[in-house]
Amino acid sequence: MKTYTLAEVQDTLIGKIGTPDRDIFEYELQMDLIGKAIKQTRQERHMTQEELGKLIGVQKAQISRLESNANNATIDTLMRVFTALKAKVKLQVELPNLNISVGQ
Repeated sequence: MKTYTLAEVQDTLIGKIGTPDRDIFEYELQMDLIGKAIKQTRQERHMTQEELGKLIGVQKAQISRLESNANNATIDTLMRVFTALKAKVKLQVELPNLNISVGQ
């Protein structure tokens, strides 16, 4: 029986790194992780979705959508959410020959 590495399985099922299918998968995974981070942090702060929404001026439904899928969130909204949660935010952009880090 042949064994496969995780990288080989990912390349087969998701697509090789740098391909459009893999890029979409990676993006959606990152957005899912951001949503989960919002929910986990909110719960650790013993806040309801409604309380968090009031802090940043949105309805509970928008917080619910962010927690389940942050795909349509703006950076401004995400920053307001994490600021209201008193969470430290670090943004890192990596481009060829350029590395930019911004922290809050």
